[in-house]
Amino acid sequence: MSKLTALALSIAVLGGVWAFLALNPLASVALVWVGFIAWGCYFHTGGDNAALQKTIAGMIFGAVMAGIALYLVSSGMLGGLGALAAPVIIAVTVFPLVAVAGCNLLSVVPANVYGYAATAGLALTAGTAANATAMDMSNPVLLVAVSTVLGAVFGMVSGKLAGALGK
Repeated sequence: MSKLTALALSIAVLGGVWAFLALNPLASVALVWVGFIAWGCYFHTGGDNAALQKTIAGMIFGAVMAGIALYLVSSGMLGGLGALAAPVIIAVTVFPLVAVAGCNLLSVVPANVYGYAATAGLALTAGTAANATAMDMSNPVLLVAVSTVLGAVFGMVSGKLAGALGK
């Protein structure tokens, strides 16, 4: 079997398993779409142990920065800025996504951005922006972090399975 076919097969099978888990028994603690973002990030980052670490660290860092932004916007702390409050908060919290790229674990800027975007998107569409400090799975940062770890691990497993099938 070709390496490409082996990879396609392993991702198809494990993608189905991931979707079943995230949509059923893990529905309250994992998001299928965030897992797939982390899965893709793992492969575009190199598909090795360093990629696993950088995907998880970067996406979680991005999620934390988005959580800070969500907290600041929800708290009304900069409400005196009116319509400029959210854009200023976003600018301040997006800057570190790139500025930290000198740190090896956070050097994959797209991973940092994916975590930020997934967290902000989830919070804004689900109406959970005010939950950014909650210590349960209603917190979009925690939900994205768990989904990121699981998705990146599924990426790693699918790569190893593809390697075994392609031999």
